[in-house]
Amino acid sequence: MASDKTTVLIVEDEPAIVELVTFSLREAGWNVCSVQNVADAWEFMQQRIPHLILLDWMLPDQTGLRMLSRMRSDRNFQDIPVIMLTAKSMEEDKIAGLNNGADDYVTKPFSPRELLARAKALLRRKSPEHDQAVMSAGPVTLDPVSCTVSIDSQKIDMGHAEFKLLKFLLAHPERVFSRSQLLDKVWGDHVVIEERTVDVHVLRLRKALKESEKLIKTVRSVGYMLSEK
Repeated sequence: MASDKTTVLIVEDEPAIVELVTFSLREAGWNVCSVQNVADAWEFMQQRIPHLILLDWMLPDQTGLRMLSRMRSDRNFQDIPVIMLTAKSMEEDKIAGLNNGADDYVTKPFSPRELLARAKALLRRKSPEHDQAVMSAGPVTLDPVSCTVSIDSQKIDMGHAEFKLLKFLLAHPERVFSRSQLLDKVWGDHVVIEERTVDVHVLRLRKALKESEKLIKTVRSVGYMLSEK
């Protein structure tokens, strides 16, 4: 994926809703794609994995609920945050949706501003590395908005790959990740990188962090973690 923008896939067959939602999400600086049925949604997801899916309950080829169940049982797609868009305000329907793995629910007609707020809150909850808040550990500070890293308020240089790796580790402190998990979470399945390349990026990241390199810990025969301990 060339862009670091948040990519949202809208699976909805009502053009007016697609237009309304697309407009408000693009205003927020997000990358928005839309399809009108489940078959096209699957095809899209084989090419690129969105950060968030807005999924209509009633679609021409099958229900959004069936697509959601299938996603939740597929290792590649089970973690994608999903907000159901539905005209059904019945309590049982909401429960069915949430039981099938929906993360949130918006009932039509809805306000695009409310949908955007819910989507932002969900992404913050699900993937803190997409949040725009400044992150820090020890003397190291990373600002996602200006894409800068500082040590004791002095800006330092680092490559894009190392920046992404540091951002992910800062978002998940004290958690060990294997090389394959880091490949998947930081670079995504669509990039062909060998696992040992992760070691190279870790090495470069440590070099860039100078005296603060000890924040990046190697956990023998498992992988890497960021820890201040």
